[in-house]
Amino acid sequence: MLGFYSVTLRWVLRHRFVTLLVTLATIVANVLLFSAVAKGFFPQQDTGRLIGSIQADQDISFPAMRDKIREYVDLVRTDPAVANVVAFTGGSSNTTNTGRMFVALKPLEERQLSADSVIERLRAKVARIPGANLFLQAVQDLRIGGRGSNAQFQYTLQSTELADLNAFAPQMLARLRGVEGLRDVSTDQQNRGLQAGLVIDRDVASRLGILPRVIDDTLYDAFGQRQVSTIYRALNQYFVVLEVEPRFQQSPDALKGVYVRSASGGQVPLATITRYAPSTTPLAVNHQSFFPSVTLSFNLAPGMALSDAVTAIQKLERDVRMPASVRASFQGTAQAFQASLATQPLLILAALISVYIVLGVLYESLVHPITILSTLPSAGVGAILALQLSGAALDVIALIGILLLIGLVKKNAIMMVDFAIDAQRREGRTALDAITQACLLRFRPIMMTTMAALLGGLPLALDFGTGGELRRPLGLTIVGGLIVSQLLTLYTTPVVYLYLERLRVAVRRRPSVATVHTAPASPTA
Repeated sequence: MLGFYSVTLRWVLRHRFVTLLVTLATIVANVLLFSAVAKGFFPQQDTGRLIGSIQADQDISFPAMRDKIREYVDLVRTDPAVANVVAFTGGSSNTTNTGRMFVALKPLEERQLSADSVIERLRAKVARIPGANLFLQAVQDLRIGGRGSNAQFQYTLQSTELADLNAFAPQMLARLRGVEGLRDVSTDQQNRGLQAGLVIDRDVASRLGILPRVIDDTLYDAFGQRQVSTIYRALNQYFVVLEVEPRFQQSPDALKGVYVRSASGGQVPLATITRYAPSTTPLAVNHQSFFPSVTLSFNLAPGMALSDAVTAIQKLERDVRMPASVRASFQGTAQAFQASLATQPLLILAALISVYIVLGVLYESLVHPITILSTLPSAGVGAILALQLSGAALDVIALIGILLLIGLVKKNAIMMVDFAIDAQRREGRTALDAITQACLLRFRPIMMTTMAALLGGLPLALDFGTGGELRRPLGLTIVGGLIVSQLLTLYTTPVVYLYLERLRVAVRRRPSVATVHTAPASPTA
């Protein structure tokens, strides 16, 4: 390997301009690839657990909701990939028409399907149950944003005018459901619940001596679960609750069977002195920053990057006629993704500036730190190509791998440049002789350290176990970046060193321009 490298290195040094063009091409390719690669936040994991949100019609009763949840549990349990299911009523909004479900999947080697594939299969089954919807998502080890909803990502509409919000939110929900690549699009808007308002005929009630307070107490005794007594035992105590039988609580028609005591002590049917008027009412009014809000949540289809989904929704914002009083923004995980995406270039730039300052102090040079940093574009090309070939996105974990590459890759150039500068300063060698000897003598330690780092990242790149999706981008960026960087920097680094050394010498030898001041001539007499 050393003999082959020696022959090819001398050929490259005789064709320096071509090699310099290759270096410039890697810089351009690096910018293009970073702009084109799909961007995400955290990889979608398969932890073997699913969490589900059940949202039924807003006019459903508690017994009907309980039966609906049992129906969903029985259906999900029949899937061959499911090991256990637990569900209960009361979701994130604590309303009677919502519920939660927790699903434990069988080990990956038994089910032979990813969690997302299991969700796709279950989605087709549960869609056949009328009157409710079940939204499933895979449980993640890392969940940023702290926003609970029916899906993993949230998009919130806010307004100072509740009427504008109630009118526009359903329109935006319908448009989001038409965006390709979005799954399980749902809303937390709960403004269509049913209520029965009692209207008292005060003239009749007054003739019978029935006060409104008596009607309130009677209704609370029947439907309010009033505690009327306590039974004490040796080890426990039990509350006695007064209410009508549950079978008489399922319809407003039950009000016809309620009687109110009149002033004379007689029983008067409630229907004699009242009538009920059915209407709609909000089950819950959500707020964010003290303003009414509606959150639209969504999941991503397999292969859909979060950056593409955010771009599609932002385009939809520009196309739709949003009322002036309504403001839209991403929340939870999607909001954290936008913040991280905005700071990624600054983070990489800060890392490069820090490295440049440290190397400049180390070598007492403003030029040769650039030689060492010239190895990074090829590593970036390899990292992005590895992500694209594997179908992964540039996310936070991949960014950590790229930052690690800055340290792993520049050590190749440090080994060469450190030796070449020392040979020039102490032995008086020419730049060409110094860098050629540095490349040949440092070839073996460069290969050893590179292979150690590459083989250390290989298990991460090939991690297909439970939750391995979180670690895989780190290994892919390290392995891909090291392979491409090793193939190029062994040849590009000495060429860049020679060009920058020539520039340094030319700047040092540039003659200084002296400024000559001439005094004005004296006037002649």
